[in-house]
Amino acid sequence: MGAFRDMLAEGLLGKMGLVRPTNQFDPFSSAAGSTSGGFDGGRYRRRLASWKPTQYSVNTIMAAQGPLLRSRCRDLMRNSAHAVAARENFVANLIGAGIKPSSLITDDPELRKQVMEVWMDWTEEADADGMTDFYGMQSIIASALFEAGEIFVRLRARRIEDGLTVPLQIELLESEMCPYWLNQIAPNGNYIMNGVEFDFRAKRVAYWFFPGHPGDAPVDPQVYLNMDPVRVPADQVLHIFRPTRPGQVRGVPLVSPAMTRLFFLDQYDDAELERKRIAALFAGFVTSPAPEDILPAPAMSDAEQPMEAGVGLAGLEPGTMQALLPGEDVKFSEPADVGGTYEAFQYRQQLAAFSAMGVPYMIGTGDTRRASYSSLRGVIVEYRRKLEQLQYNIIVHQYCRPIWRRWFNDAVLTAAIPVTTQEYVGNEKIMTRAKWIAPRFEWVDPLKDRQAEKLAVDAGFKSRSDVIEAEGYDPEETDRRIAADKERAEELGLEFPVLQAAASQPSDPNADPQEQADANQDLSGDGDDQQAA
Repeated sequence: MGAFRDMLAEGLLGKMGLVRPTNQFDPFSSAAGSTSGGFDGGRYRRRLASWKPTQYSVNTIMAAQGPLLRSRCRDLMRNSAHAVAARENFVANLIGAGIKPSSLITDDPELRKQVMEVWMDWTEEADADGMTDFYGMQSIIASALFEAGEIFVRLRARRIEDGLTVPLQIELLESEMCPYWLNQIAPNGNYIMNGVEFDFRAKRVAYWFFPGHPGDAPVDPQVYLNMDPVRVPADQVLHIFRPTRPGQVRGVPLVSPAMTRLFFLDQYDDAELERKRIAALFAGFVTSPAPEDILPAPAMSDAEQPMEAGVGLAGLEPGTMQALLPGEDVKFSEPADVGGTYEAFQYRQQLAAFSAMGVPYMIGTGDTRRASYSSLRGVIVEYRRKLEQLQYNIIVHQYCRPIWRRWFNDAVLTAAIPVTTQEYVGNEKIMTRAKWIAPRFEWVDPLKDRQAEKLAVDAGFKSRSDVIEAEGYDPEETDRRIAADKERAEELGLEFPVLQAAASQPSDPNADPQEQADANQDLSGDGDDQQAA
């Protein structure tokens, strides 16, 4: 057992980047950088002498710098207008009103309907804190990804007598709850890296959390007398983060690449604002051989007291007339104007900052002066492609699907849905299949996109269900609502005129209105012709 533990320790150090290869040629030595040929970026030349990146893995870097990096990112979210705007835009476009499931139980429509109804009732009870619903928690998760790089979700089983639709709730735990500095061999022989416990197969088996948020200690230090990390099995925890490297244990804030630029840009803006404020304080100074003749007497009970010599008036206000002693003079400061390069400089800096945060400049700032219709649409298409990657690779895969499966299991065990355990066991994967539908992205010109969708459906390239799901709705629920609306309209005797050519044949703004109306009439035909056809 001791030898096995030594192997685990050696593997842990190697994974953390603390063990260097033992072969004769060391690729990390300076001799390797002087090899002739090869890549210019891999040489130790004069221009690159100051560029000395670390050889450590991302896990070792986060163990040393993770807490400070996370704290600085959170500080930006409290004070930087650009960072806040980028985060709000990122969350709104990534989550919207929520990424919702559509059960794929197709052989029993009634069962599918009951499953979706029970799910809808449970989403309002999902939050263990009772502050929002299941879809509101998705927004919190997206915000945490942006500013902290990760968030933990704990699945909390509840008692039947708690009265929940399904005895399950979700608790969100911030990144601070899991210590970066916890890197050691666990008492059971596993190894712990950045607060996450792994077994000998490098599988996550547990997470170590503080009993309470370490940042709450200054508010009430008596709340948690013992702040030793507590082990929580991995099957009760979901770790939501964006992995960018193999073997990455903890998440990196998405705002990190722009953090330094945003910090100094805010300081620069603040200095410019203060300089302009001071420059606007125009004041007149009067000199006189007898300053007591022009100085007004203080409107105080001690007006008869002589004024102390050499005491100036502190602070200036617009329109101030301040008297000076004989022989004194003053020169007004003439701060240089911001100049014509201010806006160009700000544009370039903001452009780089928003690009580093993954949010287009035009969308994050609302500045579309340099954008045309084509360029704006191209930027939006590229931005939404990135968001779809995050939606389905992170939010759906790491958060939505595991919770759906756990919820379905608990719903079957508690008879919340009409499925017996005999029917469920062995068919779990089939019965828990679901399609997760993200909110529809609105386009710059919705009419053209609607026409393109109609043409695709009419030509058989796309189904109606795909179009409805792209808008964030459930196709079966939509069809039921359409049928109910049609039945209600017939019952009440409501008639709505529908122009068949309106969707595929939009009016030409340059055409004559009467000619366009005649053309539409020829295309659509009257009711008798349609019935005869």
